[in-house]
Amino acid sequence: MTTLQIELPDVLAQSAQAAGLLTPQAMEAMLREQLKRQAGVALLAIWASAPPEELTPEIEQMIDEQVHAVRAQRRKQAAH
Repeated sequence: MTTLQIELPDVLAQSAQAAGLLTPQAMEAMLREQLKRQAGVALLAIWASAPPEELTPEIEQMIDEQVHAVRAQRRKQAAH
């Protein structure tokens, strides 16, 4: 496990603490959710930038396989 120390404005820290958002479990859940969002945004950007004629069924299958592999790895890590 890694220990982090962050600096927040006092009002934000107090509000987050009162809402229960500064617990290790809450912080982990928020970080995991943000990583999923960023991965989704990155995937959409890659998809949008690729010319449609280059997205053959084979390439689409490769992308699907990579997405499934990443999701399986994240599930495995989350289980530990």
